Amino acid sequence: MSVQHTIKINLTGGVVSAGDLYEILVIAEKAGATNIYFGTRQQLYFHIDDSLLNDMNYNMLGAEIAYELGVEEYPNIVSSYVADTIFNTEGWLKEGVYKDIFDLFTHQPKLKINIADSGQSFVPFFTGNLNFISSGVSNYWYLYVRFPKTNQVCCWPALVYSDDIPEVSKVIEGLIYSNKTKFYDKAVIDEQLFFNMLKPLMSHEQAITHPLNLPEFFLPYYEGFNKYGSNKYWLGIYRRNECFELSFLKDVCMLCLQTRVGQLYITPWKSILIKSIDNTDRQYWGSLLNKYRLNVRHAANELNWQVEDQCPEGLALKRQLVREFEEADMRTYRLCFAIKTQPRTGLFGSVILKKQTGEHWEIMYTRDFNPNSKDFVVYKKRVPKAEIIKHLEELCRIYYSFYADNELKTGNDHSHTEDTGEPVKQKTVHQCINCLSVYDETYGDNENGISPGIAFSDVLNYSCPVCGSSKAYFEEKKWA
Repeated sequence: MSVQHTIKINLTGGVVSAGDLYEILVIAEKAGATNIYFGTRQQLYFHIDDSLLNDMNYNMLGAEIAYELGVEEYPNIVSSYVADTIFNTEGWLKEGVYKDIFDLFTHQPKLKINIADSGQSFVPFFTGNLNFISSGVSNYWYLYVRFPKTNQVCCWPALVYSDDIPEVSKVIEGLIYSNKTKFYDKAVIDEQLFFNMLKPLMSHEQAITHPLNLPEFFLPYYEGFNKYGSNKYWLGIYRRNECFELSFLKDVCMLCLQTRVGQLYITPWKSILIKSIDNTDRQYWGSLLNKYRLNVRHAANELNWQVEDQCPEGLALKRQLVREFEEADMRTYRLCFAIKTQPRTGLFGSVILKKQTGEHWEIMYTRDFNPNSKDFVVYKKRVPKAEIIKHLEELCRIYYSFYADNELKTGNDHSHTEDTGEPVKQKTVHQCINCLSVYDETYGDNENGISPGIAFSDVLNYSCPVCGSSKAYFEEKKWA
């Protein structure tokens, strides 16, 4: 029996020129690949037979294309470049800034790096280990460090200059990997120790004068032909099976070259975007979609899922649940879902399905259903696959009750946030120091049979629903 190999190519920042992608596709085709897949970190995958590996390697070396064979040592740099001008139009962060930062990287990062515009919500902010988020000061960035193999996130107490991002990333990676016993895969990490060790290695810092203010999560519809600017269109293409025919992508590249469209964009939702399509050329793109019989108007509740890369089990569950969502006519607006079959895969979601032993699943959600949060609340444990849908229906009802209550209290639809200068109201929660699970009396603890509204102090003999720690291991926290 022949051996199949998975080839991974990082497309830095999720952007690739039509010419470079065409060259990759030609090499993949010569190696016997017929389909191309994209990943949540904006990378490209294909599969080849062992007998053609040597020839492919020779062609890759000749074209100076870096690739990985069956491993994930270098997890790619994710960026919101893909959202520029179509999902966000304001602010100082533009195409040239992204390109300059990418060009300054002289090393292949082993840490996950995210470079994101704070004015968009299409690309996740905190799924990296080093998360650079644009500030209100031109060319300066907030830096949020999520220590490897943990959910512990801390904010570096100064802004980082654009040109320093590559070097800062290299310095932090070196510090973490040379001190793994302190900062890698630990239940609790001493953030102050990390700051003290990093401080002498940093330069060109700018003081933080305003806290980071992110938009509420809203996943834009990222399919089909859409107009932007005065006379330009962008086209988004999603595939239900996460699989793109190689021949189709070759035709896409050729049409880009013929119509002077320079770049293609890979999204964290495993889709592709083509920007800068002239109105006069739109007919050619329509003909290409017709040739391959591609649908570009899927339901919104199918587009708001994150599944691990190259994961048939997760993809099959997603397709099952999407069908059940349709049958139940479920509303999922402003929610997104993630399916995790492996631990610590860093997927993005407001509702997370996490595989347990056997065919059982754990259902969690993030604080206030904000997918950028890393504070998870356990909703149900050991749920059989057949029963997932009924619990998701109930959780969606809880979310919309919560959302409607907030609308009534604030008198708006949360479509934007205004800084009034008033102090932000805080609430008290209790967090497990071992696994960072949170008890929030707003929601109670369904797993332990505790109804919403019960204060933590009134709960006797409490144990963490995630790791089993007793009440003594919970610390009081203040949340905005």
